[in-house]
Amino acid sequence: MKFLTTLFTITCINFSTFISAQGMNDVEIKSTKLTERIYVLEGAGGQIGVSVGEDGVFIIDDQFSPLSNKIITKLKELSDKPISIVVNTHFHGDHTGGNENMGKLGATIIAHENVRERLENTPKRDGTKNSKEALPVITYNDKMSIYINGEQVAIYHSKNAHTDGDSLLYFTESNVLHTGDTYFSGWYPYIDLKSGGSVNGYIDTVKRSLILIDDDTIIIPGHGPISNKKEYSAYLVMLETLKERILTKIKAGLSEDEIVNDSTLTSDFDDQGFSWRFITSEKIRRTFYQSLKGTL
Repeated sequence: MKFLTTLFTITCINFSTFISAQGMNDVEIKSTKLTERIYVLEGAGGQIGVSVGEDGVFIIDDQFSPLSNKIITKLKELSDKPISIVVNTHFHGDHTGGNENMGKLGATIIAHENVRERLENTPKRDGTKNSKEALPVITYNDKMSIYINGEQVAIYHSKNAHTDGDSLLYFTESNVLHTGDTYFSGWYPYIDLKSGGSVNGYIDTVKRSLILIDDDTIIIPGHGPISNKKEYSAYLVMLETLKERILTKIKAGLSEDEIVNDSTLTSDFDDQGFSWRFITSEKIRRTFYQSLKGTL
């Protein structure tokens, strides 16, 4: 379950600066059928959830702009219907980079209100602003539902978890949960503290999601292998264990550098393969320290 490829790793968050044009040309979009009408697309960046049916193609996130044509081609293999709706799970470029292209095709883009605000006010890598077509045209505050392709898709906001604008989507009939980047299956999470993320919010989100699902639920994480409730529960144990250990050290008066340099705090999870190129064991200890220190 713990796999790493160089391309998948370096494109995993919002750091497309590491990707060459040739690298994007080499990306292959792969589809996996999860249920009768739900698929997942893998390429470079956040995993794309797909619902197909008589109402059209509904997708969750759209990766990077240079991949849009490949993504559209793959979607046409799954359905002859147009892309009707795109939901962004948060604002990072590996999940929203294709918005402009999807918007120009006529897709309705939906996201939490903080996602639109960040896309409006955060320049792209080249310093330019996102176009009108790249912005969500429908936003929500707390929760909403979309009725499409024969089922209700429940969307709820996760406050201050990975960012301040995270959305999780649950397909109520298909029993599929797309977590966005509030779950990195098999890896330490990236918690974007500068964009409103927090350790406590991340943990609360996992707890809330576990209440929603059952043992048969298929989980599409933002990154990493397709998962299930048992693995998601083990992920929560990892998060809560690190929180308890690092809070204890903070309360004992240890400094940030002392905690970051203490490999024993994460060694058992490091041995299980949770550390990866972007979120190393040192970085996760620093993230937990910085987020938890401010709560005391």
